[in-house]
Amino acid sequence: MDYLVLARKWRPQLFGDVIGQDHVVRTLQNAIRHNRIAHAFVFSGPRGIGKTSVARILAKALNCETGPTETPCNVCSNCRQITEGLSMDVREIDGASNRGIDEIRELRENVKFSPLSSRYKIYIIDEVHMLTKEAFNALLKTIEEPPPHVLFMFATTEIHKVPATILSRCQRHDFRRMSLRQISDTLRKIAKAEGIEISDTGLAWIAEGAEGSMRDAQSIFDQVISYAGTAIKDSDIEALLGFTDRKLLYNLSRAILARDGKTALHILDEGYFAGIDMKQFYQMILRHFMNFMLAKTTGGEERLMDLPDGEAAELKKQAGTASEETLRRLLDILMAEDEEVRRSLNPRLNLEYILIKMASLEPLIPVDELLQKVEVIERRLSGGAAPARSPHSPAPAKTPGKQAVEAKPPDQPVPAENPWDGYRELVRKKSNPLWSKIESGTFLGYEKGLLRIGFPAGYVFLDYLNEASQKTRLAEIAREFFGEDVTVKIEAAAGENRPVPAAANGPSANNRNNNDLKREALNHPLVQKVMDLFEGAEIKEIITRGNRG
Repeated sequence: MDYLVLARKWRPQLFGDVIGQDHVVRTLQNAIRHNRIAHAFVFSGPRGIGKTSVARILAKALNCETGPTETPCNVCSNCRQITEGLSMDVREIDGASNRGIDEIRELRENVKFSPLSSRYKIYIIDEVHMLTKEAFNALLKTIEEPPPHVLFMFATTEIHKVPATILSRCQRHDFRRMSLRQISDTLRKIAKAEGIEISDTGLAWIAEGAEGSMRDAQSIFDQVISYAGTAIKDSDIEALLGFTDRKLLYNLSRAILARDGKTALHILDEGYFAGIDMKQFYQMILRHFMNFMLAKTTGGEERLMDLPDGEAAELKKQAGTASEETLRRLLDILMAEDEEVRRSLNPRLNLEYILIKMASLEPLIPVDELLQKVEVIERRLSGGAAPARSPHSPAPAKTPGKQAVEAKPPDQPVPAENPWDGYRELVRKKSNPLWSKIESGTFLGYEKGLLRIGFPAGYVFLDYLNEASQKTRLAEIAREFFGEDVTVKIEAAAGENRPVPAAANGPSANNRNNNDLKREALNHPLVQKVMDLFEGAEIKEIITRGNRG
């Protein structure tokens, strides 16, 4: 016997064999059970998902010698002839090659005759949207009032091209794409029956390449078997189908979330020279970061992401390293550039700019955490500002029932010529967002290459400044300022450690109060948000409530 490809060998022969179209199958079975068969059907949906197969099964169910029945026997002469495409009473017509008015006129003449050996004469017209306008017009009256022994079944991948006058005379059934898991499970059954050894990952890759089409998945599976034989390795599928872009995708997102723009550009170059289409790769990146948002929003429900188990686990792992706000901003950048990339003559250049923009994005503090910080500051301020304390004053006693944090005294006295102002000014020139976060800090000392900077306990950006990347940046600027290798240490302090002038009144006291207010303002999360959003922004003047005019 001649070889049959998997798509034909494993074509559904019963309603129970149909995968992923339960809503259609249930409706047709109930219609048969209650003898409510429409005279015309339209089956619409993407390619390779079972439209023509369901039409054949319905034809067998209606013409089976034991029927009409929900489960055709597949052994009687009518069932076998329909399965083999030899039935004189069930005609399958290709709408693409029989699209003219002459073919439809011939069909109209033939419907008058009774079926030869079956209960119904059935016409299955595939790709019905290819018929001409004149052919559709010639069909109208026949579809509306066909002879009682005639049924029409139309299949189409482009339902919008079928005239409304035709659709209004038919019972319409919309078929759905199959999920990656449904296709993988079906391929696993086929592999077991055919004696094929293949991993779940390999099946998932094949299913992913099918884009929701079972027929495409079976065709790809056939191709893989021809390439690798009956013992298929993951590397065989990767070599045949080319999954370089999938590996690059996860490496790229890992670099972006780590804010490593250099590595991200290297990965893009690797993909470009591997022959990946840049516009298609951009769409993959967009889908990839949308999956990040789904993983964050839904808790990683695989059904929504529709990914192989291994990839879903890696995606959830990477998504856990970033806040939802950060992922949303990254996705916003990609969405905003979609039109530019699609219209670009040099999409690689657009992608390079987008990746640099994404990798340099400052991380955001989650809203709930930010609100908690604001509440802490407001409670502290509502108790009244603590009076300035001399360096020689005794430390405040701990309040019973409350945890008190005492300031860490410097290991050595602050140099007479304080380098803090000069260092801060250099940080401001190098990185204004970073300067806005350390501007309210206290110089605790510098000795033997160690720069100590103190901040009030509960300072909103304390954890951010303690990140390795930020401390490395501060150390680089300190090396340039001090002329030697410098280690930066960020410390939490309960109060200010700067020397307080002896005079309690006069211009110096006013300047000190203004500086205290300025530092307090800079500590406020909303002010920090503005400083981050508008590069170069700075506080020019502090106006207290009592000084408002």
